[in-house]
Amino acid sequence: MKGRGRVARIESVNVGTPRGMPNYDGPTGIFKEPVAGPVEIGSEGVAGDHIADTKHHGGADQAVYLYFVDDYAWWEEKLGRALGPGTFGDNLTLSGLASADLAVGDRLVIGDVVLEVTAPRIPCNTLARRMDDARFVKVFRDAERPGAYCRVIEPGSVAAGAPVEHRPYAGTRLGVVDMFHDNFIVRTLDPSRIRAVLAAPVAIRERRNWEGYLAARERV
Repeated sequence: MKGRGRVARIESVNVGTPRGMPNYDGPTGIFKEPVAGPVEIGSEGVAGDHIADTKHHGGADQAVYLYFVDDYAWWEEKLGRALGPGTFGDNLTLSGLASADLAVGDRLVIGDVVLEVTAPRIPCNTLARRMDDARFVKVFRDAERPGAYCRVIEPGSVAAGAPVEHRPYAGTRLGVVDMFHDNFIVRTLDPSRIRAVLAAPVAIRERRNWEGYLAARERV
């Protein structure tokens, strides 16, 4: 590891139950609500959390979604309203870190639990409907405060108030904000930049996408 990172804190553990939305086909699990701990975290995510769109969300490499108090504070000022923990579908709401502090491969140690950052969150229409704003995909994109998906290296239980030790990745750092930005221009990136992304321990869905982009670029 490249030294120690910050010590953060879990402010809220959030779980989603199936819920419908206007003009949405089927139930969604994006509406996360704080729950009392301790709560188990396994290889597929937080116990009791509902994942509706398993094609694009969840799975071992996107098992836990993190968002951050500092980022929420920025959004509250921008939107002019309070946003409770879990508003963006985050399973863990953390203080002491922000999206800009994390890179793919960083690890977060919470007691016995070890999480590894795998990718930024890419906004979708479900988030826009959740925020009741058809423009919110672009708004979220422009903000470059994506939060982070994690895989579970070591399972266990967590609860609000628990300290979180940030252990930076020992390899070349690929910031989640940088990866988030590059995602929207990947078709025009130099192949060397795409290879740099693929050299990091990125989530399998993102890896497949970027491998496809690299193959297309190399055919040009």
